[in-house]
Amino acid sequence: MEKKEFRLFNMPWKMFAFISVIILIATYIGVLPVGMTGCFAFMIVVGTWLDLIGNKTPIIKDFFGGGAIVVLFGVAALHYFHLLPETITDAEGNAVAYMQLWKSYDLVGSINSFFKPTGAFLDWYIAALITGSILGMNRKLLIKAAARYFPAIFGGLVLAFGLCMGVAHVMEYGDIKALLLIALPIMGGGMGAGASPLSKIFDASGTMTASEALSVMTPAVAIGNAISIVLGGLLVKILRGKWWNGNGQLMQSSAMDPAELEISPEMQAKRDAVTVTNLGIGLLISGAFFSWGYILSSIWSLLVPSVTIHAYAFMIITVAVFKIGNFMPEWAEIACYQWFQFIMKNLTNVLLFGIGLCYLDLGQVISSFSWTYLALCGVTVIGAFFGAALVGKIVGFYPVEAGVTAGLCMSNMGGTGDVAVLSAADRMELMPFAQISSRLGGAIILLLGSLLLSTLGGML
Repeated sequence: MEKKEFRLFNMPWKMFAFISVIILIATYIGVLPVGMTGCFAFMIVVGTWLDLIGNKTPIIKDFFGGGAIVVLFGVAALHYFHLLPETITDAEGNAVAYMQLWKSYDLVGSINSFFKPTGAFLDWYIAALITGSILGMNRKLLIKAAARYFPAIFGGLVLAFGLCMGVAHVMEYGDIKALLLIALPIMGGGMGAGASPLSKIFDASGTMTASEALSVMTPAVAIGNAISIVLGGLLVKILRGKWWNGNGQLMQSSAMDPAELEISPEMQAKRDAVTVTNLGIGLLISGAFFSWGYILSSIWSLLVPSVTIHAYAFMIITVAVFKIGNFMPEWAEIACYQWFQFIMKNLTNVLLFGIGLCYLDLGQVISSFSWTYLALCGVTVIGAFFGAALVGKIVGFYPVEAGVTAGLCMSNMGGTGDVAVLSAADRMELMPFAQISSRLGGAIILLLGSLLLSTLGGML
């Protein structure tokens, strides 16, 4: 039997290694093209090598999410130890350059410029995933799963809040303080959609200023996100039994006729016949759905200005309505599915690189570390997983998949955390449900936060 050639980024490894040398030399001597062209090449090269390390390293590959974890934390470590070309301003206002061997080149600033300020690349990636994954789902599965999903979210919330308050009481941290400043922001859907608006709610309630609230909540969100990613890779490996693990399938077969879960061979053949034209169609349709989500979000903000609901939430609802109502032509669904597969298979490491560089702040996590604080963040995330898993089992889900999507994707950092957790758990096909947790679940947390602060804020 002929030995299969080892490949990296879907090409012979020797060719990829040669390309890597070119990109790395260009980067560190400061001549890498400025903008997305050069940055994408660097992110693909470094992300692919880190992914390989994670997928080949014992224990990490088996219990901690493999490549996804190493890409995220590896890039964050490179940034933290200033091993990437960068120019920063020190406390005295002087420019300090790192890893610029010949010409001055701020690689970190270039990546941040297109990745972080507007979240443009993340939006582009998530729009493709939401549209393609929902339209590519089994229609009957989507109908039956949606009605059962919110009980699983509330199961995660109840156990997460309960465990956090209970442990805080035992450790004399303050149970109300732990609930409002640790558990609530962790379960809030990240910074932009969670901790930031929550801090404004704190400010409006007179409990504390927004800056004071953020200084306490931000480390909780960061640590909760890190623990969620690690647990996403760890628990899917530990809980392997058929009672727990659906291996990527959310609904238990006992809750549906197995025939209803299958994709017909004819449909699968059409999906596999990828064309350049279909990729363009998928790109356009995902952009249209994303734009429609922003239209509805703008209308909502005019009608109900006190409650913010992200455009992702309206996009999810709209795409789901199109799928459930069978309003989208088959050829369009196939095009969106193919675009989603293209993005997921080729650019996930690029996205993970950007998350590790722009959103995962190791310094913030390290400075906030204490055993009490870590324990409270940890039990919150654990409660989110097992609460969602147990309620998910009751309503007909596999516990692992319910715990990952309705639990860990509530306790991570929104859209970026969803990608990281699902990558670590190897459950990227569950992105629609993860986004329900981050967006609609995040909106629930803001409403709940307003209620809790109005009744418990004076006890801080």
